[in-house]
Amino acid sequence: MSQSTPPVIRTAQRTDSAAIAHIYNEGIERRIATFETRLRTAADIQTWFDSPQYPILVAEYDNTVAGWIAASSYRSRACYQGIAEFSVYIASYQQGRHIGSELMQAFIPACEAAGFWKLVSRIFPENNASRALCRKHGFREVGIYEKHAQLDGVWRDVIIVERLLENNLR
Repeated sequence: MSQSTPPVIRTAQRTDSAAIAHIYNEGIERRIATFETRLRTAADIQTWFDSPQYPILVAEYDNTVAGWIAASSYRSRACYQGIAEFSVYIASYQQGRHIGSELMQAFIPACEAAGFWKLVSRIFPENNASRALCRKHGFREVGIYEKHAQLDGVWRDVIIVERLLENNLR
C-alpha cells in the first residue's frame, strides 16, 4: 500500500496475537510507553480475548498488523464497569503514518457500542506522540500521578487522560 492509503482497521482475532505481542514488545523495549519490562508472548496476548466486552482493534497494511488498540478493565468494582483503560501501540517502522489516529477513530465508537461511558489511560510525560493523539481525539489531561512506579529503578510520573463517551451518559 502507498503512504497515502489508509490502513484496514478491523476487530482483532486470536490469530493476531503474535503480531500484537511483537508490536507490544517493541514498546516495552523502547521504555517510552509502559512500565512493563517482561516481554509478551502470543499466548499472553490470547488471554485478552477472554473478555470480549473489551474492544481490541488492529490496523493492517498488506495483510500485516501495523498497530493495535485495546480496552481493558479499569477496576473490578461494579460501579466502574462503564470505564475502560486503553493502550495503543504502533509498529516502529509504521510510526508517523497516523495509524494511531485511524485506530482511535474506530475504537471510540466501538467502546461506545460496548456500553462504556469513559476511557482512561496513563502516559509518560515525554511521550509526545501519545499525548498529541489523545488531544486530537478529545481526551483531556486530568493530572499527573507523581512517582507512579519505577521503571529500571527510576521513579516515573504519568499523565492521566480521560474521555467521556457522551452518548452513554444520557
